Amino acid sequence: MNEQRIDTLLNAMTLEEQVSLLAGASFWTTVPVERLGIPSLKVSDGPNGVRGAGSLVGSVKAASFPVAISLASTWNTGLVTRVGEALAQEAQSKGAQVLLAPTVNLHRSTQNGRNFECYSEDPFLSARLCVAYIQGVQSQGVGATVKHYVGNESEFERMSISSDIDERALRELYLVPFEAAVKEAGTWAVMCSYNKLNGTYASENRRLLTDILKREWGFDGVLMSDWFATHSTAESLNAGLDLEMPGPAKYRGQKLLEAVRSGEVRAEAIQDSARRMLRLLTRVGAFERPAPAEEQAIDRPEHRALIRRAGAEGTVLLKNEGVLPLDPKRLKKVALIGPNAKTAQIMGGGSAQVNAHYRVSPHEGIQAQLGGSVVLGYELGCSNHKLLPLLQEPLSAEYFNNRGLSGQGVSGAGLAQAEVMWNDEPAPGITAETFSARLSTRFTPDEDGVHHFGLVSAGLSRLYMDGRLIVDNWSAWKQGDTYFGSGSDEVTGTLDLQAGRAYEVTIEYASPAEGMRAVRVGVTRPLGDAHLERAVRLAAGCDVALVFVGHNGEWDTEAVDRPHMDLVGRQNELVSRVASANPRTVVVLQTGAPVAMPWLDAVAGVLQAWYPGQEAGNAIADVLFGAAEPSGRLPQTFPVRLEDNAAHGNYPGASGRVRYGEGIFAGYRHHDTKHLPPLFPFGFGLSYTSFAYGNLRLSAEALQPEETLTVTLDVTNTGQRAGQEVVQLYVRDEQSSLPRPEKELKGFLKVDLAPGETKSVTLTLGMRALAYFDDARAAWVAEAGRFEVLVGSSSRDIRARAAFTLQREWVRPPAQAAF
Repeated sequence: MNEQRIDTLLNAMTLEEQVSLLAGASFWTTVPVERLGIPSLKVSDGPNGVRGAGSLVGSVKAASFPVAISLASTWNTGLVTRVGEALAQEAQSKGAQVLLAPTVNLHRSTQNGRNFECYSEDPFLSARLCVAYIQGVQSQGVGATVKHYVGNESEFERMSISSDIDERALRELYLVPFEAAVKEAGTWAVMCSYNKLNGTYASENRRLLTDILKREWGFDGVLMSDWFATHSTAESLNAGLDLEMPGPAKYRGQKLLEAVRSGEVRAEAIQDSARRMLRLLTRVGAFERPAPAEEQAIDRPEHRALIRRAGAEGTVLLKNEGVLPLDPKRLKKVALIGPNAKTAQIMGGGSAQVNAHYRVSPHEGIQAQLGGSVVLGYELGCSNHKLLPLLQEPLSAEYFNNRGLSGQGVSGAGLAQAEVMWNDEPAPGITAETFSARLSTRFTPDEDGVHHFGLVSAGLSRLYMDGRLIVDNWSAWKQGDTYFGSGSDEVTGTLDLQAGRAYEVTIEYASPAEGMRAVRVGVTRPLGDAHLERAVRLAAGCDVALVFVGHNGEWDTEAVDRPHMDLVGRQNELVSRVASANPRTVVVLQTGAPVAMPWLDAVAGVLQAWYPGQEAGNAIADVLFGAAEPSGRLPQTFPVRLEDNAAHGNYPGASGRVRYGEGIFAGYRHHDTKHLPPLFPFGFGLSYTSFAYGNLRLSAEALQPEETLTVTLDVTNTGQRAGQEVVQLYVRDEQSSLPRPEKELKGFLKVDLAPGETKSVTLTLGMRALAYFDDARAAWVAEAGRFEVLVGSSSRDIRARAAFTLQREWVRPPAQAAF
């Protein structure tokens, strides 16, 4: 359907019908106009999988891909495009025509709970990856939604805080990935952030939405709110917000009609947003192929292979004192230790969650790779949970059409585990907004002793054991930070239990008047010194000790920032003690952001594996045993301590505002300017082979404005194994009128090399790569003078340099500055 056909439809629509398109019909769909054959549009989370219309738990199963920080660590745009293509196929299996991804906010701080869902601290790397991702998704006829526009670099008070960002930092850092998504990838949708930008809600910021996004960049797609992030009727529509989500309408619908009739909103503005909705429906083929109602769980072998490859390629080798790759022929007994050894930590928390087809733990992946040739010993050592581990028992459910568990109950579907979220009516005839539930199961402990039980709920809850009240989250329920701020913090109770005896467990629940409806039951037998001591003894008697530590989706999650940069619980102590017992200790980290490593000097190897998706254990095993080369490179600087982070002192904010006081000096730019050694620099990553750089040459020694510079060099694999090197190109302005970073990433390429092979690598720099944003002139400026190109394998490992001169100043307003 072309624009002329869209015009015809618009002219045939009443004002009421046009307005109806501008707010959701439900949580995931838009309003159809059946009279004119205009279908509904279905959208779905999220960046590392496609959940469909189900809740965060128990929804239709889906493939879980590596999270964004893991994909970014591949520095492989071709691979990211393939992941985008696969995610589009996943969306189609869920009947979704628009994917709410990618997330391109920058890693401003190590503490952002959503760092795992974003690519990098660097705007150029983020831009290149998001373009690749969007192109992959949209090549399959599924729309991508770049988010969150803009300034959502923390979860603290995210619904209301004002991100106060100077124009130069906004232009040079935080807008860059969005600009690339629009200008290069042609993204079909953009999602506004919850926060305010410089005092105005993003969803009401006319300069941000209309002046920059739609006019300056030429965005012709749909600009939607984040869920429940619309705060007004006339203000949001006049600012440029096309679609209020979710539905049904709160600020649109009848309120918007009245705003048009009163003259607060022009009919032309309604028509423009309706046109954008029709254009999006056209682009995703909704008129020809309406979304199927049934969601499917299709476990594709090609997606399994892609997830495994991407997970391995995103793994970063941070340290290796000759212990890796492991050779099974030289091993008799291997110790697998730590809270993440037998638990597959495959993704972060929040809206990015999916119900994965399966989860491969490191223990399972290593066991599958070794077969029976090597003895595997296992000890947990310590825990790393934030909430008590989920009660893994099926539950029966009885529902009541009131909040008091009174009257005749209705049996509901059984629950596979002790966490449930109710989006719709829980059972036939039971009202979703006003119900209570009694959930029942039996629990048989494996060990004698005191057990801890925990309840988290959006709504009221209490837990009984054999009729005795153990946890009361009913009489004094308080709002906490779970379930996106709708739920309580965890309330716990204890009971001394006997191993082998079955106990009757009853959970009573009452729904809240509004908001989410959910309950979660956790249980654990607390670990003590004996568990840590057993891990140390195991390590001492093995050829190598593999320690799997880190976090999980309770710590790295939407709506909550991390409290610090340390491994939680006794994990640091566990690593140190194991390393003292076995000098061949390798630490496998799974986190969504940098952590401090006080034990770094004591261990023989460190792998940063992030959250690599459902094939986690296989991907990690592939790298440990050399079936895959560790070619990941860090997309975020690892500071030695939290205080070394550029945003420290201006994070997370106070009194409703957060000042981006570091300006343009974020990430490695901060470390370079302050001469502050990082723990591991941006772009860093070791390999199982080695590479040499040479013969750097430039296409010209002097450039005129609008000319491009070609940078070429030779890269040689000087080792004995095939490998992949990430060639990184930085630019330095030797003298500038305004302060500039010491260097900025402006090009990279991942190159495959056989042993002894040499390849020429070519990268190109345009004027924008040399420019800064001059807010006084409201223009991009590349000043005449000398520039230096720096080529290396990280921001701190520069292998070659060359200089050139820009003969005359280049100045362009933002609308004319090609990316």
